[in-house]
Amino acid sequence: MGCAFAKPSSPAPSSSSSSSRRDHRPRRHSRSSAAAAAADDARKLQAPPPKIDTAAAAAAAGGDDGALNAAEDAAAERPHRSSRRRQRSNPRPGGVPGGAHGEQVAAGWPAWLVDVAGDAIKGWTPRRADSFEKLNKIGQGTYSNVYKARDTITGKIVALKKVRFDNLEPESVKFMAREILILRKLDHPNVVKLEGLVTSRMSCSLYLVFEYMEHDLAGLAAGPDIKFTLPQVKCYMHQLLSGLEHCHTRNVLHRDIKGSNLLLDNGGLLKIADFGLATFFDPNHKHPMTSRVVTLWYRPPELLLGATDYGVGVDLWSAGCILAELLAGKPIMPGRTEVDNKRSRFSSLFPFEF
Repeated sequence: MGCAFAKPSSPAPSSSSSSSRRDHRPRRHSRSSAAAAAADDARKLQAPPPKIDTAAAAAAAGGDDGALNAAEDAAAERPHRSSRRRQRSNPRPGGVPGGAHGEQVAAGWPAWLVDVAGDAIKGWTPRRADSFEKLNKIGQGTYSNVYKARDTITGKIVALKKVRFDNLEPESVKFMAREILILRKLDHPNVVKLEGLVTSRMSCSLYLVFEYMEHDLAGLAAGPDIKFTLPQVKCYMHQLLSGLEHCHTRNVLHRDIKGSNLLLDNGGLLKIADFGLATFFDPNHKHPMTSRVVTLWYRPPELLLGATDYGVGVDLWSAGCILAELLAGKPIMPGRTEVDNKRSRFSSLFPFEF
């Protein structure tokens, strides 16, 4: 069940127009930030993943807000060139046994993807690129583009997220494999559904096929004539928390909750999207994770202070920021740098001088 939109004199902005209104927000996570998150959790892909339920969920991300300024930290966590060479010498790092490897290649998957991400695509058959007609670009990020497209077989409108792999680095492929594993594990009305994968043996790109959503919460909130009512805010927050509960009970941290990653259809149905920084976690066996996640405006104090032992609280802090933003009509902690954001957090928590 969705939440009815407020109906001002002018129509609600479309996805493409809402993207243009978000230029004033922080820029999207740099690829180095994603590398930091991927390097932190890459070892999790070496072990067999949790048992996957049905194909499911998430993200149609664009390229808008969220600069983390984490190049130095990401570079420090990135393997040296020599270690990368050793990884390439491994015939199938994190992949599948030889027999299954051959079966997946025969099914149409490129060998470079099966070598590293065999577990993530297990049981799926790739779609052909010519089975989709691109209509227009609706988002752009550091290493991905998002297109509105039509399935030429069914006529259904979908979102295609094209991910480019530079030189087929195993780290980049593992990072995407983790996102696919997470999406396949989730199945909830308030999490965007992953419907398939498109690839080519001749291309170094991969398309993720998602259900199409007309709007995102940040784009709607940026509209000059949009004013959310209290019942709407309650409805959106109920859906957001329901989706997060589903993620957390399946040991998934999103780690990038913000308005532009909360998609809406014309009926007000909200879905959590963009699991590019998400990771699996075990509350009973904690391990260090990178603190260079979550867009600055929505990043909790413990991450700003460099904590590496955290849990579902990081997503709940971000959800609280969304609630305050919907009620106030603007971001409540829009610092430009980490220092600005630390100051705003602690001045709010401790409004007195020592």
